Amino acid sequence: MDRTKEKANVFVKLLGRHKQAVIASFVIAAAVALAWLMVVSRKPPQRVEMEVPAPLVEVERLSVRDIPMAVSGYGTVTPKVEVEIAPQVAGNVVWVNPGFRAGGTISANQPIIKIDPRDYELAVRQAQALVAEADVVLDIEKAEATVAKKEWQQLNPNTEPDSPLVLREPQIRRAEAQLESAKARLETARLNLERTVVSLPIDVRVISKQVDLGQFVAAGRSVGSAYGIEAVEIEVPLEDDELAWFDIPRQSGAVNADHDSAEATIAHVAANIAGRRHVWIGYVKRTTGEVDRNSRLVSVVVEVTNPSDPAGETPPLVPGMFVKVQIQGRTLKNAVAVPRDAVRQGNEVWLVNNGKLRIRPLDIVRADRNFAYAVSGVEHGDMIVLSSLDAASDGMNVRTQVRADTEQQNINADANRLDVQGADE
Repeated sequence: MDRTKEKANVFVKLLGRHKQAVIASFVIAAAVALAWLMVVSRKPPQRVEMEVPAPLVEVERLSVRDIPMAVSGYGTVTPKVEVEIAPQVAGNVVWVNPGFRAGGTISANQPIIKIDPRDYELAVRQAQALVAEADVVLDIEKAEATVAKKEWQQLNPNTEPDSPLVLREPQIRRAEAQLESAKARLETARLNLERTVVSLPIDVRVISKQVDLGQFVAAGRSVGSAYGIEAVEIEVPLEDDELAWFDIPRQSGAVNADHDSAEATIAHVAANIAGRRHVWIGYVKRTTGEVDRNSRLVSVVVEVTNPSDPAGETPPLVPGMFVKVQIQGRTLKNAVAVPRDAVRQGNEVWLVNNGKLRIRPLDIVRADRNFAYAVSGVEHGDMIVLSSLDAASDGMNVRTQVRADTEQQNINADANRLDVQGADE
């Protein structure tokens, strides 16, 4: 009985294991069938072509109008008048103007130094005595001539003497000449006395001083130097082509000096002093008359009158300062100012018309640091491309974005205003 139960238990265990194997086989077969079905029924991915957008470019609208030209350059301020201070007489210095020092200012005809005048005062008194003596000699000669004439008429009535010596005419002329000579010596003595006070006929600023109180100075020897403060000059080297854009006075001898009008060409002179920008008004006066052999540039002379502000609001424009000069030039009629960055291949620009890029040549008549000025090739309202493209062809599609704050509307709006911010760039 027990053995029968054991066999029955073994059979039940074998049957359970077989059932699990069957179920596992069925699951695996179902999974394989499902995988095969998915592979067979899978569709290939659909190919979709992506649309490439046209390149985006920044554009600016051009404006045709009259544009005043401005010619810019740099130069160093030099005095218009520079003098060596030298006495015309010798002697000991007995007085020195307190302003006679480097940087000091001395007004016109104000004494600079005074030389001991005593020797020259004595010379004047001696010359005065000689004049008085010569005057007496002349009076004596005239009196003697009157006596001689009366005696001749008594001895020889109604006749004239054969020799002028009879009436003492040569003696009178000699006495008159001696009197004139004495008067000339007196004038010389007085002039030398006046020259003991050394002064200049213009307002000056002192450059150097080489004399002190009590020092002996020789005639013609320099005791200092100064320059006139009424005007200064700046030589501005320019390209020869730039001279065609502004007027130079006829008396300067310049090639383009064809205007006789009294209205001179205005120039703005700018410099940094103590961290601030200051501007002075000057005028084009002439050229230097020669071309620099090394740079091949022509220098234009700009004069600034009254470079010192009496009110003291603007510091003086002094020699040695390096300044920027902007000359107000002629007006270019019906022209367009094109940003220099927008000019390609020397004289080409990219325009946008109905979403298409167009390449056009320009007739450029002048170019400066920021703009090229053209009189043909573009029209009023044309949209010019400012951006760069890796590859550009005429007729290609582009998208546009208009520059928000266009510089085109402000270019040369006021020819009398110096571009202070960009003056040193």
